[in-house]
Amino acid sequence: MSALTYEVKDRQSPVAAWLGVTFPQHKEIQAEFRVGAGAQQVLMPAGAAPGTQGAAIDFWLRMLVDPQPSIALPLVGLLSGRARCLRAGKELLHELAAGESPRQTANREVELRMRPAGFADRGDELWARVCYALALLVELYRAESVEHSRLMRLNASSGAADLLALANDVEVADLVAMRALAVERLLPVLPAGPVTTGMTFEGSADLAADADLIAGGMLVEFKAGQGGKPRADGSRAASLPRTDLDQLLGYTLMDYSDHHGLHVVGVYAVRFGYLASWPLADLGQRMGARAVDLAALRMEFAGV
Repeated sequence: MSALTYEVKDRQSPVAAWLGVTFPQHKEIQAEFRVGAGAQQVLMPAGAAPGTQGAAIDFWLRMLVDPQPSIALPLVGLLSGRARCLRAGKELLHELAAGESPRQTANREVELRMRPAGFADRGDELWARVCYALALLVELYRAESVEHSRLMRLNASSGAADLLALANDVEVADLVAMRALAVERLLPVLPAGPVTTGMTFEGSADLAADADLIAGGMLVEFKAGQGGKPRADGSRAASLPRTDLDQLLGYTLMDYSDHHGLHVVGVYAVRFGYLASWPLADLGQRMGARAVDLAALRMEFAGV
């Protein structure tokens, strides 16, 4: 089964084609986002892998708002057998889950959760290394090739300490800086209400999709990209690719029966410390150039 994130990047995909025709207007929203984000606050360090850093900070931001974030995907990656780090991964995940055993849900998904509050005495450096390790394990599940993964430095006798040592000091400092910026700029503006992270949707049975955060009816995706091309002075402007907007629309439409009660969607630009959000009715009307019937569009998207 394919994934929404892959489909929206393939302009030949029926999913991307339908979203493009149904919601053709996007340039004005992109321009507003670029201006609103302002200057980049946390620069990507040289030599860091953007994908791994992005996945690592995703985990850390989820831990800031969710008392029981899922660590099921790292477990699935670990059990794939694509790297000889089974002992190291098991030690880390067992500790994070406080001894809780993984279980399968009714739809046969693996479920494993951690409780960050139980590790309140851990410093930022250790948390950064934990999140980096979790990101590497997820890559075993998601990445097409893992032959150059740092996990290949480990062997069958490696332990959790070896896994945590894979992040270098520059990457750790980068993650700590992004986390600190989020505490200052994201947490205070999240709406009150129930919080869930790493959630799936009804449509995830048709097309794999799991989102970052829902807080008080607002769906938020974390984006840790550097922004556009470097200017002459090395600075960058924030960017909001069409694929990011399609991802938000896709998640919303895959909630076929409105189980999550979404009414606002947003993007948090991690390196800019900027949260942009749009009421669904407003976003749909602006991108579709007409008033939208969300229930009807969900049925149509399910067909696609």
